[in-house]
Order: sequence, then C-alpha cells, then structure tokens
Amino acid sequence: MGFIWFWLVAVMLVAYVVLDGFDLGVGVLHLLLTRNDEERQTTIRAIGPVWDGNEVWLLASGGTLYFAFPLLYASAFSGFYLPLMIVLWLLILRGISVELRGHSSLGVWRTFFDGLFCFSSTLLIIFYGAALANVIRGVPLGTDSYFFLPLWTNWMVGPNPGILDWYTVIGGVVALVALTIHGALYLAVKTDGALQLRARATVRLLWGGLVLLTIGSLVATIAVRPSSLQNYYAHPIAFAIPVLVAACLAGILSFNRVGRDYAAFLCSAGYLTFMMVGAVSGLYPVLMPSITDPNLSITIDKALSGPHTLHVGLVWWGFGMLLAIAYFVFVYRMFRGKVDLGATGYGH
Repeated sequence: MGFIWFWLVAVMLVAYVVLDGFDLGVGVLHLLLTRNDEERQTTIRAIGPVWDGNEVWLLASGGTLYFAFPLLYASAFSGFYLPLMIVLWLLILRGISVELRGHSSLGVWRTFFDGLFCFSSTLLIIFYGAALANVIRGVPLGTDSYFFLPLWTNWMVGPNPGILDWYTVIGGVVALVALTIHGALYLAVKTDGALQLRARATVRLLWGGLVLLTIGSLVATIAVRPSSLQNYYAHPIAFAIPVLVAACLAGILSFNRVGRDYAAFLCSAGYLTFMMVGAVSGLYPVLMPSITDPNLSITIDKALSGPHTLHVGLVWWGFGMLLAIAYFVFVYRMFRGKVDLGATGYGH
C-alpha cells in the first residue's frame, strides 16, 4: 500500500504541475507578451474557465498526504511554515487579480490587477521550484522528525541551509523558464494572430535556456545528493527518463517551428511529467531526506497510515478521482478551440 500511495500522490502532483503550470505561465507572460488591453483580456479568457479547477489537484495532493502520510504532512507543514504562508498569500492575490480585474474598465484598476497577476504568478512558480529542490536536497530533520528552515542563511548547501540557497534557486529558475514556455505554448494553442506569433517566438527564445538549465540542474542534483542515482543503478530502465526528457525538449522546438502548437504543448507537458517522475524516482522510498543523519529521513514505512485508513481511503480516492476526471473532460471539451472575446464572462 505504501508503494501505491506514494505514486498516487506523485501522479496528483504531476497533474497539478502540468495543468496549473500553463496558467501560471500565462500569468508570467500576461504583461510581457501583450501589447494592449484587448490582448491582456484574451490571455485571461484563455485560462478563465479552467484556472481555478486546475488548483483542485493541489488541494487533493495536500488532502491525500494528510491521511496517507500524516507524519510527512505534519513535518513538512511545520518546517515549511514560512514559505507555505507566502504561497498561500500569493494564491490569494493571484485569485483576486483574475476575479477583480474585469469589475471596472478604469485604466488604473486594470493595470494594478494585471501587475498583481503577473507578480503573484511569477513568485508562485519560483517558490514551487524551490520547494521541490528543498525536498530533493533534504532538510535538517531532528529525532522528532521536525525541522525549521529560515528563508535563507548563507546561500550554501550545508548542515544549516535556508529555504533559498544556490541549489534551490536553480530549481526556482528551472521552474520559471519551463512553465513560462508551457504557458506560451498554451497561448499559441488558444489564440491566433499577432499574439499567437509572439507566443511562438517566446518559446524559441527561451528554449535554449531551458536546455542549459535542465542539464545544469541535473549536474547540481547529482553533486548535492549523489544518492539520488541509487535507484537508477538498481533499476537501469529508469535511465529512460532523461532520454524522454531530451526527446520532449526536442519535440517542443521542432513542433513549435512548424506551427504545430498542440503537439508542442503536449511535449511540454511530457517534459514536466518526466522531470517530476525523475525527481521522485531518485527519492523513493524516502519522502523527506535528512541532511543531518540519513537514518532520520522520513520514509514511506515511517510515515504511512494504518491499513484500515489506507484501504478505505483508496476506495474514496478512486471515487473522487473519477468525478474530478469527468469534470475536467467536460470543461476542457466545452471550452476547446480559440478564445472568442465576443463571449460573455471570461469563457470562449
């Protein structure tokens, strides 16, 4: 059951990164890519019907951690209290910026919420990337499985790290570039005309940087946590993951150049998926590594709930996922196609 729940949580986190990732990327590009209010309204309408639904996967992941791995939930939510509060406020600011922007046609009103949308989306991506890098790097767990991290210390990876150091900053930058490309590809799928052309050009502009950052992050991860390769050596088939990452990167550029936007977007989704799977594969069966003593790391066996909880939870999880998948299929089919500014609300 521990193996099953480990990968169920991983699947939900991947779903969140892929789905909410593109509308976070759109938020980053909201001011950088648009030239007038009509184009900014177009970007909002491109994600309007789905952005809040995409965040369901984040809530579902947290809820699943709560009953499947309660020790991990308690430790992580206590130790990462400061960044979690920052993320919470950024999520709130991002939500109100989308909802309130259209409540007035006053220029200063829309400019303020446009800036807030871009600002909160950018910082959210950076903190998400840094959070994943913190888990890969490890935290100073005590004998009671608790820890605390300040926002930063000396920016070095060591026995007393902060949330932000040189390694976690790399994670944040990789996430920022990757999700910005993901958002640009989504805009290329959902728009046309000059905005679509600029979105395609943005992908080509950032693609080389993403390749270098991907290679750099892999080297940095091996340097910071050499044990992450143990599962790869034990199961050589796992080395297919970096090959698939490279194939997805190649697909993004090649499909983008010929204007096959949907195929390029799927390659971007594949890149994000395999990057996450690669990170998770390097951790298994550890959920939260300890940088002070490997024996203090929170593992699946140490954090797992009781058998009754897991079996009953699996039934309800399956029922809930069927409802969620049905909802997402319905919404994405209803709002497929290009954005139409003539529609009411912020749909199509």
